[in-house]
Amino acid sequence: MSRDRKIRLNAFMRPISIHTAAWRYPGSYADANFNFGHIRRFAERLEEGKFDAFFMADHLAVLNMPMDALKRSATVTSFEPMTLLPALAMSTHHLGLVATGSTTYDEPYHVARRFASLDHISGGRAGWNVVTTSNPNASQNFGHEDQLEHGDRYARAREFYDVVTGLWDSWADDAFIRDKERGIFFDPERMHVLDHKGKYLAARGPLNIARPIQGWPVVVQAGASDPGRQLAAETAEAVFTAQSDLAAGRAFYKDVKARMETIGRNPDHMKIMPGCLVVVGESDAEAEEKRLRLDSLVHYDSAIASLSIALGHDASKFDPDAPLPDIPETNAGKSSRERAIKMARAEHLTVRQLAQRLGGYSGLAMVGTPKTIADTMEEWIETRGSDGFTIMFPYLPQGLDDFIDKVVPELQRRKIYRTDYEGRTLRENLGLPRPENRHFPKT
Repeated sequence: MSRDRKIRLNAFMRPISIHTAAWRYPGSYADANFNFGHIRRFAERLEEGKFDAFFMADHLAVLNMPMDALKRSATVTSFEPMTLLPALAMSTHHLGLVATGSTTYDEPYHVARRFASLDHISGGRAGWNVVTTSNPNASQNFGHEDQLEHGDRYARAREFYDVVTGLWDSWADDAFIRDKERGIFFDPERMHVLDHKGKYLAARGPLNIARPIQGWPVVVQAGASDPGRQLAAETAEAVFTAQSDLAAGRAFYKDVKARMETIGRNPDHMKIMPGCLVVVGESDAEAEEKRLRLDSLVHYDSAIASLSIALGHDASKFDPDAPLPDIPETNAGKSSRERAIKMARAEHLTVRQLAQRLGGYSGLAMVGTPKTIADTMEEWIETRGSDGFTIMFPYLPQGLDDFIDKVVPELQRRKIYRTDYEGRTLRENLGLPRPENRHFPKT
């Protein structure tokens, strides 16, 4: 593998762990998702581990799920991202701070102003995760009984991006001359009024804050559908994606990077970083035991419902401690059914274990020793499955400590991960260019 091709690492930190049972694991902090002291220490540890960014997903409503499942979830409370991240900026110096800002139930001026403010407060470490919102409960929280159709949500998102980035370019970098002798604070010729009037949005501008330190905060995107991939190709500089295995990762990587080339963007100006749950052990067997113990803490009543949905078949009648029986064909989606059956057969899981796996977290996972995990990560990078990973810790704080104390040194020993930050801004550390101001190009 080329030593110029370094692994990039973000940390998925909202919820603190993606796994449903993380809060129940022995030694974990049950209140970690809503305890600022814990979260601040997690951010400081991530910086010790030279992570690129602290990544916060966000929801605009309590998750839309049955109460029997919801009551077991630790994600019903969490901090509002743009309140939390400036506070974390005060106790970190290099760690990127990335949060979701919805394009469906917010206005571009709000989003542009918040993320520009975060970029200045943090010294150039902000990132905006561009998402559309489809949760019907979120719609109702904002006074809307009807939701935008899928295509309209993405069309609005594309226009939203243009407005936000246009507002970030309201001021030339040298607009604020602050001439005390002449009494002139800024040069009016270096200010641009956007005056956008589009199909979905209108915004006059200019933004009442100076251009962000990074030019624009790093633009992150997470869509997996065809419109989502196209939006990523046109706008994103980092992509948080969900790929179940290396073959799927390589296909996604090839597709999105090819779309970038088609529209004239440099593929190196995007980092694809799939989400990955990492469980570290002194041996592969010990790591597997940790994963099974974590999965076993998913309550069976909610777990079996997840399995039934995946199979398109009522699994509550199965013997929980026997292997998965043959499942007849149904009209339900085949991909989730086949993935569940394949997982059960490959890992020799009982019905209970399979249900708890699906009810906890069933996506991409790396479970093993630091060497095993580093081997897998290196293969993904070398074969163009990704440019790095968005690490999901199985439980906190131990899962985070295990990764930083054991996996990071192994990656550094192989010279495929940094030993120190390359710069002070998130763009510098990710190797991304600073965008030119579209209204005030350099001459």
